[in-house]
Amino acid sequence: MGRWLFDEFEVARRTFEEASDALSIDLKKLCFEGPEDELQKTENTQPAILTTSVVYFRCLHEIIDLVPLAAAGHSIGEYAALVTASVISFDSAVRAVRERGLAMQRAVPLGLGGMSAILNLDEHEVRSFCLWATQESQLGLIEAANFNTPGQTVISGVQATLDWAQANWSIYNGPGCDKKMRWIPLKVSAPFHCSLMKPAQERMKVVLDDIPFRQPQWSIIQNFTAKETIDPEELRQNLVQQVSGAVQWTESVRRATHLGATKGLELGHGQVLRGLNKKIDPNFETLNVQTIADLQALEKQIHKQKDL
Repeated sequence: MGRWLFDEFEVARRTFEEASDALSIDLKKLCFEGPEDELQKTENTQPAILTTSVVYFRCLHEIIDLVPLAAAGHSIGEYAALVTASVISFDSAVRAVRERGLAMQRAVPLGLGGMSAILNLDEHEVRSFCLWATQESQLGLIEAANFNTPGQTVISGVQATLDWAQANWSIYNGPGCDKKMRWIPLKVSAPFHCSLMKPAQERMKVVLDDIPFRQPQWSIIQNFTAKETIDPEELRQNLVQQVSGAVQWTESVRRATHLGATKGLELGHGQVLRGLNKKIDPNFETLNVQTIADLQALEKQIHKQKDL
């Protein structure tokens, strides 16, 4: 995660050191060498994703004048969006997301919660199915957690209910029952972005209330509302609500295009958002940088557009 930038940019090396100092762990070693089981613990995964995303932004910012129309991040990525827009300091954000990971894991004992991706159902159909499964199974709640694309939603909740719902789809007789639904269990350590995360949300309110929030350099489209804002207190409160609230990614991308955005730039490890965004709006091009060649191509494209 971010190794190639660490090798090429001094600002990347400083950023990894800054994160390591804030957490009193060797985050660089964890990101580059693992072990994988330690990196997959959510209290480590969240700071690693945040740090890598900020590294990408800082490296690009050194060679390209990045002034976005608006910024957004998917789940933990929203913290990176806030850091890059100078809303909260990087060291505060790193400590906050580590606490977020610990609070989320404590909220539900390991193994009792889970998440699954549902394909080929729309938002209304997924919500109806989750409500039906929760009521019929009597095993505990499941809810929509991530509205990733018009045909891909992640649901979250009690693992026993998820198992029951997957096994009993054939007897469901509600909106979307006539569609060929695909079910993909996800490898996660907790049921994120559902009501089971309320204890973690309460903890994060305390954590975030102690962090100064400043007005952003550009608008932030937030997960909880799928609307842009520059108000520091609104940013804080929506970030708190995000812990147990669904990630409204589909509507966030649509909001960006409504504001006039025609291209997006995904900053971080992997290309997940690029794939999601293409399914939301094929005309909204998402650029991605994973290699030196990608970086050089992006720099050339941006300079070319500025010369027009």
